[in-house]
Amino acid sequence: MKRERVSDILAGRREPGETVTVCGWIRTKRESKAFAFVVIGDGSTQETLQLVVDNGTQAHSQLSRCTVGAALRATGTIRSSQGKGQFVELQTLEIEILGDASATDYPLQKKGHTLEFLREISHLRPRSNTFGAIFRVRSALAQGVHAFFQSRGFQWVHTPIITANDCEGAGEQFTVTTLDLKAPPRTERGEIDFKQDFFGRHTHLTVS
Repeated sequence: MKRERVSDILAGRREPGETVTVCGWIRTKRESKAFAFVVIGDGSTQETLQLVVDNGTQAHSQLSRCTVGAALRATGTIRSSQGKGQFVELQTLEIEILGDASATDYPLQKKGHTLEFLREISHLRPRSNTFGAIFRVRSALAQGVHAFFQSRGFQWVHTPIITANDCEGAGEQFTVTTLDLKAPPRTERGEIDFKQDFFGRHTHLTVS
């Protein structure tokens, strides 16, 4: 079955009673004796979709692997939500775990995270609400700028950015120079004299 985006379901593009398949990463899980709630997001929207998993279903047998951060594929029926916080939910019949996540080691748990901490897990930070919002704003602004200039006959040329700011060690790896590095001019202190370079200073490609 074709995978549906969470954004389309929440926007009402799929009617209650329809059977759909969704994919995403688990945000939270709450269990009781008769049923469980698994909340997922797929990146198509900042909002999340609640999966309702009843006891005795195939989906319920997979709950032990439904840890925060795990990737899954879920199939079920859309229905109007009986609880607060969402107007539709997915009555889930089948769950397939596409990627496990350690319940103790996965760093993005349901709590606030500082920007310093998110910087240490750059491969996961797009899944956080903070960076999800930032990237969406950046995308909308970039699209608006491109549309403005292209509607006036301009072409976008993706040129490399050359800077004198040494961000994240770029000066050691990506130096841009016209000097002969086999025999560069030296200062009295023995350092390379970048004042004689094309830009008059030490420059390099940015990595920030």
